[in-house]
Amino acid sequence: MHTAIPCLFMRGGTSRGPYMNRADLPEDEATLTEVLATIMGSGHPLEIDGVGGGAAVTSKLAMISPSEHEWADVDYFFAQVMIAERGVDYSPSCGNILSGVGPYAIETGLVPAQDGETTVKIRNTNTGALIEAVVKTPGGEVLYEGDAAIDGVPGTAAPIVLNFMDVIGSKTGKLFPTGNPRDLIDGIEVTCIDVAMPMAIARAEDFGLTGYETKQELDENKAFFERMEPIRRVAGAMMGLGDVSKKVVPKFGLLAKPRAGGAITSRYFVPETCHPSHAVTGAICVGSCVLSPGTVAEGLAAFEPGPTVPIKIEHPMGAIDVQFEGSFGTGDFELRKAGVIRTARKIWKGELYVPKSTWTR
Repeated sequence: MHTAIPCLFMRGGTSRGPYMNRADLPEDEATLTEVLATIMGSGHPLEIDGVGGGAAVTSKLAMISPSEHEWADVDYFFAQVMIAERGVDYSPSCGNILSGVGPYAIETGLVPAQDGETTVKIRNTNTGALIEAVVKTPGGEVLYEGDAAIDGVPGTAAPIVLNFMDVIGSKTGKLFPTGNPRDLIDGIEVTCIDVAMPMAIARAEDFGLTGYETKQELDENKAFFERMEPIRRVAGAMMGLGDVSKKVVPKFGLLAKPRAGGAITSRYFVPETCHPSHAVTGAICVGSCVLSPGTVAEGLAAFEPGPTVPIKIEHPMGAIDVQFEGSFGTGDFELRKAGVIRTARKIWKGELYVPKSTWTR
């Protein structure tokens, strides 16, 4: 016997996974973790017994519910499901999976569609961040087809505009949780920064790398991970995040000078492997590192100061663009809003099943 859980399976940005109503899942975290791990097939490198894809970007879930927040329409609760090791991490957010939250809310009637485009106001409950998602809805239906392209996804689709507000200090309450734009950890200069996603960021050259390596080259570089992971764990403790040895936050980033007209080159780690392209929240954090004086990005990045600054971040599969609004390049960092364009695709709608021995509604 099985318990059925309604689901909309979608690609969101450069990630994909099940989108579900939070009310259709267990309330207590221990049972929820077991249900989500079962859904994805967590505990096997191929996630062969579930719908996970055996990679960090395909082992994610979104849980959506009506919001009680005075500004937001819906709450977005994100889960990063472990792959080889069975478990779930609720500490991070995901800006790519976020791309599908607006379409899900409209498709399921949580937010009424407008003719032309619909703005869905989202609160991310993992971090408290507030995001506007502007979704194309001609005739009151979500439009998925279009001519917007994002690197890391084949073809084109309708653009979804994500405007991130109130993202400084997403988990720690501070731009620089250690109080410094740079810290020295195990002989490596690191910027510990928290904007949309807590990150520990270093220069690739300080690890003996160019910063232009492919994902495969970095994933196979065991010596790098043996050096990087202890630094990430120390950075996590210094940022007030406690023991992060079994957590994916803070993420780790490596920076190098741009090569293709961008502002910076970034390699983003999730953290056991290199992201095939780049996380959205990570791009906002890396861009903030570029725009903040005194960080490890200083001397590597190229941008024009002003109240609105476009930052193109080069990654293994191309680039991601983030539009920053605030005050930058004058010795201060004041961020009002960061906007990105993403796309999404509805793949299937139906029910997921877990054994009643795992959970009975």
